[in-house]
Amino acid sequence: ATILLAAQEEFALHGLKGTRMQAIADRAGLPKANVHYYFKNKESLYLAVLNNIIATWNMFFDDVSVNDDPAIALDKFIRQKVRMSFEQPSASRLFASEIIQGAPHLSGYLQDVMRPWVHERAAIIQQWIDAGKLPATDPVLLIFMLWSTTQHYADFQVQVLSVLGRDKFDIAMINHISDFLSQTILLGCGLKPLAPPYRSTQ
Repeated sequence: ATILLAAQEEFALHGLKGTRMQAIADRAGLPKANVHYYFKNKESLYLAVLNNIIATWNMFFDDVSVNDDPAIALDKFIRQKVRMSFEQPSASRLFASEIIQGAPHLSGYLQDVMRPWVHERAAIIQQWIDAGKLPATDPVLLIFMLWSTTQHYADFQVQVLSVLGRDKFDIAMINHISDFLSQTILLGCGLKPLAPPYRSTQ
């Protein structure tokens, strides 16, 4: 975990080509040999970092079932994704960079792992619709919306802060963004937004 986090920061700053294994080891506070013990080369470490990022994001929606309340499930996912974007903005920017380049290292993962996961989650959303818990919508496009809105503030942090005239994000702003996204998306889905006492505890 220490190596993956250090590598994530280095790859986000310098890209795959510009990152050195020694720099990753230095950031992790480990001998270079320790890094090579777990990862044979830079490319395998880069792929491991990307896989870890996606797995971490998706775990917030892994346990959702047809028995859950859609409003509560979506609100929780939105808030956890926003928090992750602010806590580890380098993860979001690194993933975005890989995708913008045509996903040269993730194409297999997107087809073999990500696509089935999306369709499985979309099936749950469709079950909510069939059960009358959620008005008709496009489940896959809803997942895309959840991803894009929650990651925007990390991917475009410089732009957002500049427009808002701020130096950095603070807790109050993060909570405000989470409230706004949750309320807007739930209303757009035809769901009643959750009461402020529930949101403030997330």
